Amino acid sequence: MAVKRMKKLSIICQKTAEEEILRLAQELQQVEVENIFEDEDNYEWLATYFSDAKEQVTDLTALENEVRHIQETIRFVRDHGSAKEKITELKRGNTNLAVFEQSFDQRQLESELYQIDDLKNRWEANLSATRQFQEQEDWATDWQSLDISSEESRLKTSGYLLGTVPNEQWEAFSEKVRGLTALYLEFIATKEKETAFALIFLRSAGDQVHRLLQDFGGRIETPPYRGEPKLILKEAKENLAILATERKKLAAEIGAKKSLVADLQKAEEVLLTRGERQAAKAGIVESRYLAVIRGWIAEKDIPSLEKRLAEVFSDNQVYLSFADPTPEEIAENKAPTKLENGKLVAPFEMLTEMYSIPRYDEIDPTPWMMPFYLVFFGMMVADFGYGLLMLVVTTAALKAMVLPKGTQRFMKLFQYLSVSTIAWGLIYGSCFGVEMPFYLLSPSKDFMAIFGLSMVFGGIQIFTGLFLAGKENWKKKDYLAAINQGFSWQGILAGILIAAAGALVVKSDTVTLLGALLAILCALAVLVTSTLSAESKVGGFFMGLYDLYGITSYIGDFVSYSRLMALGISGGSIAAAFNMLVGYMPPAARFTAGIVLIIILQGLNIFLSLLSAYVHAARLQYVEFFGKFYSGGGRAFKPLKPAEKYMNFTDENGGKE
Repeated sequence: MAVKRMKKLSIICQKTAEEEILRLAQELQQVEVENIFEDEDNYEWLATYFSDAKEQVTDLTALENEVRHIQETIRFVRDHGSAKEKITELKRGNTNLAVFEQSFDQRQLESELYQIDDLKNRWEANLSATRQFQEQEDWATDWQSLDISSEESRLKTSGYLLGTVPNEQWEAFSEKVRGLTALYLEFIATKEKETAFALIFLRSAGDQVHRLLQDFGGRIETPPYRGEPKLILKEAKENLAILATERKKLAAEIGAKKSLVADLQKAEEVLLTRGERQAAKAGIVESRYLAVIRGWIAEKDIPSLEKRLAEVFSDNQVYLSFADPTPEEIAENKAPTKLENGKLVAPFEMLTEMYSIPRYDEIDPTPWMMPFYLVFFGMMVADFGYGLLMLVVTTAALKAMVLPKGTQRFMKLFQYLSVSTIAWGLIYGSCFGVEMPFYLLSPSKDFMAIFGLSMVFGGIQIFTGLFLAGKENWKKKDYLAAINQGFSWQGILAGILIAAAGALVVKSDTVTLLGALLAILCALAVLVTSTLSAESKVGGFFMGLYDLYGITSYIGDFVSYSRLMALGISGGSIAAAFNMLVGYMPPAARFTAGIVLIIILQGLNIFLSLLSAYVHAARLQYVEFFGKFYSGGGRAFKPLKPAEKYMNFTDENGGKE
C-alpha cells in the first residue's frame, strides 16, 4: 500500500458535452479538474491552438444567493414554526448523484420558497407592528394617570406641559415649584431613572419654567400619540392581543411548512453540487465548438472513467489522453497525492493528514505507523471497560446510522482502537478502574516491567524509522544518505544496546566488546559518508562529528516513550480513586447519588484518557517516528465531487474527507 500512481488527464470534447462530462466526473469522484490558465506550462499550446481562448468568468453569485435563500428559509421555519409540528429533515443515506439530481424540481422549489417568503413577510410585519404597539403601551403605562389629552390642554391664559426630571432631583424640584404661586405641579409616575410630571403655569411665567427645568436637569415630554393616555393604553393592549392571536396562527402555518424542510435541504444539496461543477468550469478552455478539460486521475481509476464516458457518448465524441507526471511536475509538487490503503489501515490516514500529506514521490507512512499507533493508544488507555464501551458505541453508530464520510472514518478509527484498549485492559487487569481477578501485568506491582516494555516498543519504532530512512534513500539511489541517515544509526544504537546488555545483563566482556566495535564502526561510517557527500571534505568531516553529537537526542526519544507507561497507570489510578471515593459514601447515598456521581466521574476520566491517548500517541508518531524518515508537504488529491452536506453519494472512489 502506498501513494497511488497518478496520470495527467486531458479530455477534448464538444462544448455542448462539457457539462455532462463534469457531472459524470463528479459522480465518480475520481477526477481532479485543473485550472489550465494557472499553469505556465500550458501557455505555449494555448497560444498555438486556442489563441482566442480566455479564462471563463464563472459568476456564482446567483447560485450562492439561492443557496443562502434556502438556508435562511430553513432557519426561519425551524425557529418560528409551531412546536406542535415535527420538523422533517432530509435523512442522510447513500444514493446515486444522477438519480438524486433528476428528482430535483426547480419549479417546486420556487413555489415552496414563495409560500414561505409570504409567511416570513407577514411574520416580520406582525413583529414590526408589535414593537410599535409595545412602545405605545410602555409610554401610555407611564402616563396613564394623566386624565386629559394633549388637545385639551390648550388654554388662553395658561401654559401646560409634560416633563421629566432625574429621580434624585425630584424632591428639590417639586419643593421649588410648590413655593411658586404661578405654577401648579402634579406627579404622574416614577420611572427607572426619572420622574414624570404635569405642569400648569401662567404664560407670563414661561421663561421661569424653562429656567427651572434647566436648573434641575428636566426635559419636556412631547406626547407621541394623540388622545388621553388611558385610551391610548387600552388601544395598545387590544392591538397587541390581536397581533398575538395572528402570530399564533402564523406560527401554526409556518409549522405546517416544517414538512418541506427535507425538500429544501435536498434542493440545497443539489445547488451546492452544481456550484462545485460551475467553479470547475473556470479552468476549462473553450473555443467556438470545442472544450479542453485537464486534470489528474489515479491510474487504477482510468477504466471506470472510460466505461462511464462510453455509456453516455458514442465513438469519437470525446477524446481522452493520459500521461505520466513529469519529473518537473513532481518536483514542483503539481502531481497530487492520493493514498491507497486497505480497510484496516485507511482510517489511520487521517492521522497522517493531520501531520502532512506525503509528496507524490514519497513513502506513505500510514501502514508503518498504524500498528504502533494502535498498540500505543491501547497501552495508554488500558482499561477493558473503557475499550468495551468504545467498541459498543462506535459499532452501534456505524451500524445504526448513516454518518458523513469523515465521521464514518473517525468512528472506524476508534472502533479499531477500542480492540487494542480491550486487549491492554485484559493485560493490565483493569475494568473501569476495578482490578480484575486475572492479569499479566499489574500497574501497581509491575511498574518496572511496564517501563521496560515501553522502552522496547520505543526502540522497535525508532529502529523502524531509521530502516525506512535508509530504505527510501537507497530506493532513490542516494546510497551515502542511506548509510548516513539510516543504516549507520541503526548500527550505532544496536551496538550501544548490545554493549549495555553485555555489561549489565549477561556480564560478558565479549558481548560488550562486540557491541562497542559495532557502534564505533557505524560511527566511522557516519563520518566517512558525511565527508564523501560534502563539497568541502573538511567541512563534511566536522558535519559528521556534529551529526554524531545528535546521539544525545536519542536519549530524549527513548524517554518520550515512558508516557506509554505513565498514561496507562495514571488513567487506571484515577478511575480507582473515583471508585474509592464513591465507595466511602454511606450505602443509602452510594446507591442513589453515588451512581450518578460515578457515572459523571468515570465519564470525565474516559474523555480525558481518550483525549490524552489520542494526542500523545500521535505526538510519538510525529516527532519520534516521522522525524527519522518522513517530511511530507505533498498536495492532496481533490477530486470534483458533490458537497455531501446532507447525503452520501455512491460511486465514491476518490478523495477522502
